[in-house]
Amino acid sequence: MQQNPHHLVMGELTDFLTNNIVPDTHDERYRQKIARYLVQGCGYDKKEIHSLWPVIIHAGERSACLRIDFLVQSGEKTGMMVRYAPGSLVSRRLSNLAMSRIVFSYQIPVIVTTNGEDAEIIDGISGKVTGQGIDAIPDKKALDSLNDDTFFPEISVDLHRKASRIAYAFEVDGACPCDTDICIIDPDP
Repeated sequence: MQQNPHHLVMGELTDFLTNNIVPDTHDERYRQKIARYLVQGCGYDKKEIHSLWPVIIHAGERSACLRIDFLVQSGEKTGMMVRYAPGSLVSRRLSNLAMSRIVFSYQIPVIVTTNGEDAEIIDGISGKVTGQGIDAIPDKKALDSLNDDTFFPEISVDLHRKASRIAYAFEVDGACPCDTDICIIDPDP
């Protein structure tokens, strides 16, 4: 077993979606559990799930690159965003809603916040919690039924800017400096 300043690394494991070798940490074990549930429990094909999707966020002149744990396709668009983090789900609602508004030029309609044991499902348009628990994560049939422009409204430039600032405040400001999922982009290279 190996330990770094932030995560206990217990070896290596094979990523369920990509077959890549990744560090075996407690967080990674939960991510793998979620990926398996999306495929085996919800009926998504592995190719419909994009993992660790990079997103650049801005707050004024400051920028950072964050990763979205899972983006799930619904037809030609992404219908669901899944973000994992240990601990409280409630404290991540606003941040995850903001993130769902900056990944693409349209609103992702379903946002899942999970700690690997529990989950909250949030309507991306209204921001309201629509489900609780891992079993409430929409399956493929439910997500495919959203394949309509009313579920994927365009995000205005102003809303994108505001959402990016919110995400930066929650995800970057005050974050542990040794967190490898965050890459601060220096405005003066």
